[in-house]
Amino acid sequence: MAFGIKKEELMAWKRQVARGEIAILTHYWLDKRFPGCTSVTKVGCSDLSILKEWGRQYELEAHWIHLNRYPHFDLFGKRQKQILLEEGMYHHIKKFNL
Repeated sequence: MAFGIKKEELMAWKRQVARGEIAILTHYWLDKRFPGCTSVTKVGCSDLSILKEWGRQYELEAHWIHLNRYPHFDLFGKRQKQILLEEGMYHHIKKFNL
């Protein structure tokens, strides 16, 4: 279940992904499969070569990409925070208490 984002934020993320740009969106998220995780960061890009290259720098495997209309990696836990730090997304870290 996703919550804690505005429709405008989601639409902007989708537009950026569709343009073939790396787009980063964090939202609250609860899933029983991942206890202790209260948010997820979605890093998307419709150009799979760009998305795979971006993922390689963080040792993300290409087969972890969710292949749908908006291809993306899901990040959570320690890896989520570390990548957000390296990407300079401090407002995501603060907003979601990471």
